Amino acid sequence: MSRKLRAMFLVLFVASCGGYSSPPRNLNDACSIAEQRPKYMKAFKATERRWGVPVHVQMATIYQESRFRGDARTPYRFALGVIPMGRQSSAYGYSQALDGTWDDYRAETGRRSAKRDRIRDATDFMGWYMNKSREKNGIPLTDARNQYLAYHEGNTGYARGTYNSKSWLVRVADDVQSRSNLYAAQLSSCRAAR
Repeated sequence: MSRKLRAMFLVLFVASCGGYSSPPRNLNDACSIAEQRPKYMKAFKATERRWGVPVHVQMATIYQESRFRGDARTPYRFALGVIPMGRQSSAYGYSQALDGTWDDYRAETGRRSAKRDRIRDATDFMGWYMNKSREKNGIPLTDARNQYLAYHEGNTGYARGTYNSKSWLVRVADDVQSRSNLYAAQLSSCRAAR
């Protein structure tokens, strides 16, 4: 078998594993995302059925957290501008779940083999977490803005109103709500989302 043919088989094998090395194009168009990544839509819909979190709320949150990159990580911190001190946090994957919160999710749901860089696990995590926010803080699952604030600050921080001293975060949460509204309008009229 030629080297070129082996390389082609390797590419096909990796692609068949379901992983995506890059985010979808045109992240401002939910229909485009749905057309490019049918597995994403399948995961979003499964989470909506299981946890009640609307697809557009999930999509807007993932956009904000990782821009639909399964391998997203927080940046490195540097001392004196040059000495690497590790990452800003343990957040990883589509949902940017922290190590401890991810471990809580896996233990509570029994999904021990769940991975943060797998879209169906990341969306299921978000559904689980957003339901915690609804239970603990009364945030409707359709309220992308406040769900995002609780997602970012944690439910205890949200209850304390820690976001009130972070004007940048309030602006980001407003952006998440706007994107959620945009995605909802787009999804209502595209065939790929059905």
